[in-house]
This record gives sequence, structure tokens and C-alpha cells, in this order.
Amino acid sequence: MKLLRIVPLIFVIAPFFLAGAKAQLVHASDNPVVYGHHHINVSNLDEQKRFWVDTLGGTAVPFGDYTVIKFENVLVFLREQKPTGGTKGTTVNHIGFTVPDLRAVLDNFRAAGYRVATTEEVPSSYEVKDGIAYNVVQEAYLAFVMAPDDVKIEFIDAPAQKAAVKLHHIHFATQNVAAMKDWYVKTFDAIDGMRGNFQAADLPGVNLTFSSSDQPLDGTRDRSLDHIGFEVDGLEAFCKHLESRGTTFDIPYTPIEDLGIAVAFFTDPFGTYIELTEGLDAL
Repeated sequence: MKLLRIVPLIFVIAPFFLAGAKAQLVHASDNPVVYGHHHINVSNLDEQKRFWVDTLGGTAVPFGDYTVIKFENVLVFLREQKPTGGTKGTTVNHIGFTVPDLRAVLDNFRAAGYRVATTEEVPSSYEVKDGIAYNVVQEAYLAFVMAPDDVKIEFIDAPAQKAAVKLHHIHFATQNVAAMKDWYVKTFDAIDGMRGNFQAADLPGVNLTFSSSDQPLDGTRDRSLDHIGFEVDGLEAFCKHLESRGTTFDIPYTPIEDLGIAVAFFTDPFGTYIELTEGLDAL
């Protein structure tokens, strides 16, 4: 049953990549593992498209039962399936993007009726003016917006950026920051580091940020942000390596020969559902 839920996504991706759109994998030559996509369960596809396309400026490409939203360095997959809850309270608290004009982005969201949630989402020590906060450590202006189905999104001001929107980070929550960070560094060969005052690790296309939670957290599967996706060079060997380390796959390494790609799915030790792919950049 799990395979039937997931495999159709692969077939609807194919025409998009065959058309020559490879924006989410522009860094694929930089590292054996790069970040590729977010997969969101949606209760109302039109409302999600209004957020991601009409307001934020992504490009929608519909295929079958799915809609793909293309941005500079990431794809957002929308699947019509009512989520069991939002991102808050899960192991992926929010996702972050950079924009060249944060004020204009917030004005667009407000005009469209979306909630700017900066005041309630930043520490009380932050001063918030008209929805924008300043992070002294990172020397950055930022804001939080709640997308449909309670997908929490952070936007960071990047005036020198040429692209209208770029993926910046995935912000994980965990009761054991050291263990989660160590797992992602070792599993994906991410570069250990800090992002301001946050523990973090870097992969081409994304920063992985880790924050501590004093409350138990739910996994991502079936929530609004269902899973995150990485493109892997040498996926079969990579999956065997993970299996040797004790990883149990929900869907093992599966070649899709007609498309020249392969996929695998598993849940990390903390509850985040992960898709691995190979060949999407070649298409």
C-alpha cells in the first residue's frame, strides 16, 4: 500500500524534468548528496497554489494528481491529501527562504490574507516592527508567515539576491540536538557548523538547522510537510551503506527503468520522513 501511495509521484515528475527544468538540482555536481524538494500534503490545492504561485511567485507545473511548484533551487510538491496537522510540533518545525525585499513579500502576504506570525515565533527578546524582526547574531532581518495547512515558513531578507525566492534552510526540532546534528552530518556528509547561534550543517542548496525542544515531537509523515527529499549520486550503494548502519527502508532502493531514475524512502531516527532519488538531475 505504501508503494502505491508514493510511486505515482515519480511518474508525474518525469515530464517536468524532461522539459529541461532542473532548477532544484543546480548544485548537483558539488556533492554526492544535494537537497531537492519539499513534499506537502494539502487539503485545498487551489488555496496552496494561491500561496506558492500567486503570492510567492513560484511556477506551477501540474501532472496527474500532483502539482509541482518550481523555485530557483527547490521544488515543492503538492499532494491533495488532508494533513493530520501543521509543521509545528513535528521534527521539521519550519522551512526557510531568502528574498531580496522582505517588506514587499510581507505586504503581498498580508494583502492576500495570510497571517504574519513573527511576533509569536521569535524569542521574546527580539524587537518586532510591523512583522519584521532583527536577529543580532545573524545580522539579518526575518519574518514568519503561516501558509495554508499551517506550514510555517521563515523569510530572510537578502537584498543582494537576484532570484525572487531561494530555499535557505530546513529548521529541525529535536530533544537531542547533538544526536540529530551528528546523524545528518555523518549520513549525508554535511558540513558541520553553526548558523548564527543555531547548531547547523550545510549541504549544497540548503542549510540544516537544529533547535532544541523540551516537548516530545511528532514525525512528519502525513503532516502538512510530509517529507523532505535529497538527490544522491550512487543511490544503490548509498542505500546499502545506510542498511549496514541499521536503517530500515519503508520503500527500498527501487529503479524506475523507463525513466532512468531510482528512489528510496525511510524515516530518520528522530521521525522525519525522507525520500532519496537518483537521476532527476540527469533528466
